[in-house]
Amino acid sequence: MSGIYLYIILSNIYKSNHSAMKNKTLSLLLPFLVLLLSLPVPLKSQSTKDKPELDKKVEAFLQKNRNGWYDMNIPEADGKKMYDIIIEKGYRSALEIGTSTGHSAIWIAWALSKTGGRLITIEIDRDRHETAIRNFREAGLSDYIDARLDDAHRLVGELEGPFDFVFSDADKGWYKNYFLAVDPKLRSGGCFTAHNVSERQSRYSGGQSDLLNYVRSLDNYETSVYSSGGGLMISYKIDK
Repeated sequence: MSGIYLYIILSNIYKSNHSAMKNKTLSLLLPFLVLLLSLPVPLKSQSTKDKPELDKKVEAFLQKNRNGWYDMNIPEADGKKMYDIIIEKGYRSALEIGTSTGHSAIWIAWALSKTGGRLITIEIDRDRHETAIRNFREAGLSDYIDARLDDAHRLVGELEGPFDFVFSDADKGWYKNYFLAVDPKLRSGGCFTAHNVSERQSRYSGGQSDLLNYVRSLDNYETSVYSSGGGLMISYKIDK
């Protein structure tokens, strides 16, 4: 009930029961009640929305291409993990560094279609970028993806943000630089993820290990490694 309607109702009560309610207390309370009930009600966080037709289209696309993601794409397990994180946390502003031909972006954008969000994804190779665009269209997710053909070394630093979910899967030697560029733009409570990260460090995991060790040295990040797929570092930014 709005404040103006309450004012009218109470005013009528006051007039019709003048002798019983003739006191200054009610007169003083009326303006405050009107003000209180006129204040805007805070919006609840947006809940996930079912989109059955879109879900069917995405599921059919993923099933059709399940065994065809060879060009530097993630395994299905990592896609599902990121999907679950975005849905659970209600993330809405995502950045992907390294599109390849779009497998990871499809999982991310599918989740964002339910939270009301959108993904910016960056790819430097034209052929992979154009293949990804076709895949996004076929999966029905083009409206949720801003796919950019560009050099992430430069573009990541120029993007304004803020973001609440980031997935890094480009050149591993630049992993820490990507993180440093994105960190100021990542909201508190947001999540930074990086692919091909393992607890077992080797001579082939220099950039990944550098990133993992650095992020774990920060007291405002909680970091774990999900190892069921290709190795996914998951770091949540927390208030300190």
